[in-house]
Amino acid sequence: MVLGDTLLDRDVEGLVNRLCPDSPVPVLDETTSVDRPGGAGLAAVFAAAQGAEVALVTAVADDAGGARLGALLAAAGVQLYALPLVGATPEKIRLRVRGRVLLRHDRGGPTGVPGEPSEAVLRLLATASAVLVSDYGRGVAGQSALRAALAATRAPVVWDPHPRGPAAVPGVHLATPNEPEARELAKTPPGGSRLANASRSAQALRRRWQAGAVAVTLGGDGALLCHAGSTPLVVPAPAAEGDTCGAGDRFAAAATLALARGALVSEAVQEAVTEASAYVAGGGVATALPSPPVAVAPALVTAGGDRIGAAAAGEVVSRVRAAGGTVVATGGCFDLLHAGHLATLQAARRLGDCLVVCLNSDASVAGLKGPERPVVSQGDRSRLLAALGCVDAVLIFDEPTPHAALSWLRPDVWVKGGDYASGGGDQTLPESEILARWGGHTVVVPYLDGRSTTDMIAAARAGWAATPAGTARETVVRSTAKGAR
Repeated sequence: MVLGDTLLDRDVEGLVNRLCPDSPVPVLDETTSVDRPGGAGLAAVFAAAQGAEVALVTAVADDAGGARLGALLAAAGVQLYALPLVGATPEKIRLRVRGRVLLRHDRGGPTGVPGEPSEAVLRLLATASAVLVSDYGRGVAGQSALRAALAATRAPVVWDPHPRGPAAVPGVHLATPNEPEARELAKTPPGGSRLANASRSAQALRRRWQAGAVAVTLGGDGALLCHAGSTPLVVPAPAAEGDTCGAGDRFAAAATLALARGALVSEAVQEAVTEASAYVAGGGVATALPSPPVAVAPALVTAGGDRIGAAAAGEVVSRVRAAGGTVVATGGCFDLLHAGHLATLQAARRLGDCLVVCLNSDASVAGLKGPERPVVSQGDRSRLLAALGCVDAVLIFDEPTPHAALSWLRPDVWVKGGDYASGGGDQTLPESEILARWGGHTVVVPYLDGRSTTDMIAAARAGWAATPAGTARETVVRSTAKGAR
């Protein structure tokens, strides 16, 4: 398990060939941009890339940035256990030229207060094989219920601290501050050699936090490990040059995975130094993330008209939650909207205070149903759904399943229409496990028998085949169908 603050990171790569005419600053002509999870999210992605089953407990806001994070984390194979977050998703944007950072732009406003963890999160903390607390000073590591569960777990806990964050929970196996963080957290006075200062800082933090060990990372010089003995262990690093962004997250994730496998703390730190050095030498975050999932993970559509897109859905959900209401969601392709769809949507809306429809994009529908589908484009399908009085917002997603969208929306109720409740056998909906992460519920509602998009398309095609070729009717029908595609 990884627990902590997640940011949305964006690397914007471009070229600078001129200065701005109204100010002596360079003009960046953007060529590419890549989104990725940052902070605790990046540490979780690193761990998942090593083959571990990873659950991330973090706070996510009801905005387009939070939706994008949900899609990226799902694409990387990370199970998202999202805590509610008031405010905006923090974003960190790096403007780069030929791999070098020209400017960093942070946005997201003041730190929001994360909500309470669900029972599923607390159960998971009690059964995790190892826990990494990746604190970025935005409140998750200070949440009281989470701290109580961390103090009670028997799993090894690695604490990657932040100067603006809380003290580590007493008894953690390993704390991993970098050199400036250790100096600031321990209030180490200036003077003395670098190793002496790092050692004093580490020992002070180990005693204050009652930690088993503290490893101070020293950048290209490796790490200094202080434990119960009086003599620290210096772990040198192989020579490495490159982009160090994310190296601390890679170090902490590697140490946590090693402890989960039963390694000694000294072995875990040595493995982490090797991993972090190889990460920097290999090109850093630009080349280390899984390819292609995170680099090209499809984005939830963030705009598209009134009541359509991640921003619209987030605004509706945030407003209903603030009023103490119930958020209901349902999903599907809705290729040819018919009476059966309408009955399901109306029944779903009656179960709460808003209804968000998770709509498969054109690419998602084609992947599920073949290249002949959809018949109606996602733009038209979303507008038809948004025009219904029972629908409050439409969220378009590109993945085969709505799991990423649900992890962000966190509806109280997920509704499926169909014959799931009949026929015997296992009646568990595939979305049930996702909803259980935040205490949500899945339900089915009756559907109108005899209504089917597939049957409608088949009937239309049968009508074409029965009509003599070249007639005006065939020409009109085929022309209309072609335009709809």
